[in-house]
Amino acid sequence: MSSSVVGRQEISTIKPRQKFEGHTDWVRGVIHLPDGQRMMTCSYDGSLRLWNLKNGKQIGEDLRDETVRKEDLRDENSAVWKEGLLDNKSAVWTMASSPDGKKVVSGSVDGGVRLWDIDTGKLIATWTGHTSNVYTVCWSRDGHRVVSASFDGTAREWDVENGKTILGPIKTGHDDVYTVVYSPDMTMFATAGYSESTPAEHPIKICDAKTGEVVATLKGHTQSARCLAWSPDGKTLVSGSRDHSVRTWNTKTWKQLGLLDGHTKTVHGIAISPNGRILASASGDKTGRLWNLENSQPISSPLHHEQIVNCVSFSTDGKLLATGCDDNNAYTWDVYAILKEAGLDKLLLDQPDKSLLAAYATRRPVRQPIKVSPRIPRGFFDDTTHVRL
Repeated sequence: MSSSVVGRQEISTIKPRQKFEGHTDWVRGVIHLPDGQRMMTCSYDGSLRLWNLKNGKQIGEDLRDETVRKEDLRDENSAVWKEGLLDNKSAVWTMASSPDGKKVVSGSVDGGVRLWDIDTGKLIATWTGHTSNVYTVCWSRDGHRVVSASFDGTAREWDVENGKTILGPIKTGHDDVYTVVYSPDMTMFATAGYSESTPAEHPIKICDAKTGEVVATLKGHTQSARCLAWSPDGKTLVSGSRDHSVRTWNTKTWKQLGLLDGHTKTVHGIAISPNGRILASASGDKTGRLWNLENSQPISSPLHHEQIVNCVSFSTDGKLLATGCDDNNAYTWDVYAILKEAGLDKLLLDQPDKSLLAAYATRRPVRQPIKVSPRIPRGFFDDTTHVRL
């Protein structure tokens, strides 16, 4: 699992541990379940699917809401497609599992937020209120609330038990809200998105979870942030952006801590390992990356894919990473083997090792790639101009 440099191009020999085939369109979300035996994916094809991690086979039938009619308007002559609007109402854009791993909540293009029973595959409830694509959902740590973000410019908090809106619609100040995430103590949530009225500003907003009021605004990205993740201890917020960077923020001072620079296209997804020491990122440059959050350095060469990488998820022990890709497939990667190869397997420990910290100070960074893949499919994630989806 080493990497070499041929000319100016970094060549990675890291291969996925398992490939998960079955979806017929982009894999937009992937999550590991707490049992360590299964994972779930969601896709633009309108389905959620449950998988056996060991053999890569699908478990049971697709989870679908058959009441939603698929409207496939991806005709180049279609006004809908020309305007960049989403063309498939059944498409599932995002999902999050409950803390106990028994339920999953999903967000779709039709604006619905849906609650599912994972074991039975049954749709429990559909929560309505958003008027456009639900781009992100996040479950609170206590399992009682879900927060959703939409291209209607709002966020909403939902009561899981009765499906009612607890708070919202919360006007975020973004025209399109790309991401929302609860703080671990559930007192705040963070949002990021795009605003046509202030296209030169790309703030991340921190809101009070009880009132929805903005309590802090983070500025630093030169393009809109697409994804956010809070460290398990609540001390660090991480953001990934259209400006190709990943940034870390101190949640007491709200000042930027670090810049993780290496991707060459939009960062679409990020995830933090359960012990809070490793970050994974997914990008339009067709790679996933692993980062050491203690020094903001890459851990290995990139994890190469055939198409855009949309999402990442760690297993509960942090030893396995899952990625979802625009090639319609999901993949798992052996994090433990990658760390061991890099001499950094102690990053899987809950607490830093002092001798390891000393080694970080003298460790040379992994060389970054120069060349990138040529074309992004369908113009969907063009980094040069904003495409309203």
